[in-house]
Amino acid sequence: MAMLATANGAMTFYLSVVNKTLNSLGGPIATSTIVGLYMVYGLLAYYIIRKPGTAVITYAFGALVQSFMGTAYGFMSAIAAALCYMIAAELVFALLRHKAWNVGALMLAGGAMVPLWFIVAAYMFGYTSWGWQVLAIALVVRVISGVLLCGLLTKWLGDALGRTGLLRRYAWSRDERV
Repeated sequence: MAMLATANGAMTFYLSVVNKTLNSLGGPIATSTIVGLYMVYGLLAYYIIRKPGTAVITYAFGALVQSFMGTAYGFMSAIAAALCYMIAAELVFALLRHKAWNVGALMLAGGAMVPLWFIVAAYMFGYTSWGWQVLAIALVVRVISGVLLCGLLTKWLGDALGRTGLLRRYAWSRDERV
């Protein structure tokens, strides 16, 4: 969890440059395309460990690392995003009784982590001035990004790590046959 959160802190530092570039090229819709990448680390930890509370610990540690490394969007945005992601991820897997770890469950979790943070960010960063059409399109694009760049990518990364033998000591290795 700590390694994934630390790697995310470094990735987020550089991803914010990409995000700002996308914003200058295509505004809120363009930046919405990469939202899923910000959430991968916590979902990947959950996919590997498969225990309740994994998202809480991983996202909290990730927010702490981002805060120490510096974030282009401010300390409170890192904390608020982490809280939104952990709530949604824990809720999805609780509803699935911590038994479904297939690609559908991960894509559901990836998409479900977007709306709460989108609402919080809309007020935190002034997205409400975009107009309802842009807000609606941005939300849809962000959910799709969450499904694909968080959920699907998490499945691919987790299984790729598993094939290397690095996950032998984790719940992933007991449940997956890759």
